[in-house]
Amino acid sequence: MRTTVRLTDGLLREAKAEAARRGETVTALIERGLRLVLASASKTGRRPKIVLPVSPAKGGKGTLPGVDLNDSAALLDILEGRR
Repeated sequence: MRTTVRLTDGLLREAKAEAARRGETVTALIERGLRLVLASASKTGRRPKIVLPVSPAKGGKGTLPGVDLNDSAALLDILEGRR
């Protein structure tokens, strides 16, 4: 199949030089590059969900009352004993 690909002048110069160094065409170089990218994309997929254990210390579950893990400044105050 024929298609048009727009590349910057610098990238095309590099691609031509690399293809020449490898003894192949720019088309073959582009095809191999696309295959590599597509193969690695299919391998990554979705990561499994990680469930972190919750400490049942002090008889409760989760964080202590008043601890907001989304508020890093308040969390630092608690850790340093300012609250």
